Amino acid sequence: MRIPIERFLSQRGKRRGWYVAVTLLVALLLVLADRGGLLVEPGDEMSRYDGQTFRVTRVIDGDTLDLDVADGDQRTTRVRLWGVDTPEKAFRNPPRPAEPFAQEATDLTRALAEGQRVRLILEPHRLRGNYGRLLAFVELPDGTLLNEALVSAGLARADDRWSHRNIKRFKSLEYEAREAGLGLWGKSK
Repeated sequence: MRIPIERFLSQRGKRRGWYVAVTLLVALLLVLADRGGLLVEPGDEMSRYDGQTFRVTRVIDGDTLDLDVADGDQRTTRVRLWGVDTPEKAFRNPPRPAEPFAQEATDLTRALAEGQRVRLILEPHRLRGNYGRLLAFVELPDGTLLNEALVSAGLARADDRWSHRNIKRFKSLEYEAREAGLGLWGKSK
């Protein structure tokens, strides 16, 4: 059976278009998976970050900071403190005012960690949070956990949404801060 040349060429062009579309879709999915940390083996991240020391280059808010080590195509690694939740800063879009003590939590994190070399401690069962940030306990140069310091000061809640090795300790520190009326647990702001 012979196919006229015009029909052959038009079919070949359609097939090529499909190949290009499928190739672009696969490439896009791979980029998104990489951005979400899905292509990195957990063992790779454990050996890369767990127990390692990095300099804090920027404090984003009370429980989020950037380190001086590249993360994929990013120049820094964004870390979310494991097991604690500090009040949220103001948002522009959608507009939302800062929660009480958000600035104090950010200021304490900045005072204790910014510019310091800190050691990360990871939980092997969950390395990244919902926004792709590395989840870590952050050990300050004096051996104190930044996570604990925030809870002890009453500027963070013990976050038990996901299991971790310090749940009981953080809950106990939160209880002590509540009893002392510190920060979030004070009479008023």
